Amino acid sequence: MSTPAMRRSDKTMTDEQALQTIERGFAGRLATVSEDGYPYCIPLLYIWAGNQLFLHGTSALGHLQTNVRREPRVCFEVDEAGEVFEYGRFECDSSLAFRSVILFGRIRIAEDAPVKQWFCERLMEKYGKPNTIRPKNFFPRLDAITVYVMTVERMTGKQQILPPLSEQWPAKDRTMTPDARP
Repeated sequence: MSTPAMRRSDKTMTDEQALQTIERGFAGRLATVSEDGYPYCIPLLYIWAGNQLFLHGTSALGHLQTNVRREPRVCFEVDEAGEVFEYGRFECDSSLAFRSVILFGRIRIAEDAPVKQWFCERLMEKYGKPNTIRPKNFFPRLDAITVYVMTVERMTGKQQILPPLSEQWPAKDRTMTPDARP
């Protein structure tokens, strides 16, 4: 997996930090490209395992599946928002603590029932209620879902760490336009 150089190298996450963000993430956004060239981006729950991303949707042929069958190159984004903080005297001198990871790669449809079963079991481990009284690992509608497997080729991670109060305004003034007057 390659990590391209980012313009803001001061915000670059290590691969380990990026992988931790993916593992902690709740949901992300998958972007595909339509036949007419328009991007299509949807929020999805996901499972990260074996350096691959597993996602699912309906088995009905819709926008997502049509795009994936035509063009397997996709990207997936997951983020964690932190606190907004001030670094200068004006409202525009504000920022947000965050972590964001973008995965680039190729996606395929997993046709076999054992992969769908495995995915649903992991999905319930991650998102299900642990004390449920419902039967475990019983998914009678596996044929009604499509499981997608994304193989990651590139990854970028970017973060803005919340500075300590001693580095925030008014303790420290980093106004970007110091000569401006309201």
